[in-house]
Amino acid sequence: MCIIKRKKKITTNSNHSFPRFPNLVKNLILNHINQVWFADITYISLLMEFVYLAIVLDGYSRKIVGYAISKALDTELVLSALQMAIERRRPLPGCIHHSDQGIQYASLEYVKELNNNDFKISMASKGNPYERMLMLKALSRP
Repeated sequence: MCIIKRKKKITTNSNHSFPRFPNLVKNLILNHINQVWFADITYISLLMEFVYLAIVLDGYSRKIVGYAISKALDTELVLSALQMAIERRRPLPGCIHHSDQGIQYASLEYVKELNNNDFKISMASKGNPYERMLMLKALSRP
């Protein structure tokens, strides 16, 4: 049997000139829903191609509150996931939105949508792709 090597898709392009935001969730203890939303992008390999999956996850409940799937890795993908989450959850002003520093999350359109819905914007440190997962693990409830 031969082993098929699959090339890993890169989902974060942080080489951009958009503003970056400080990490607001580093030492935060979660105690209610809609306190922190984590956003991320991954890809799904299909038989002949792949698609990108953007998700918005509530940090306290660990539920995916918004998602979108697309063949394109662009701002529209992450905006669709965010808009679904906002429509489903209607968070109060001050909910923290945490993501990586990727161009999709730092784009003018995405930041405008966050500001229009009174989110606090938080981003992981540059160059640490595992930071969010480590934070989720540390923030887990007993």
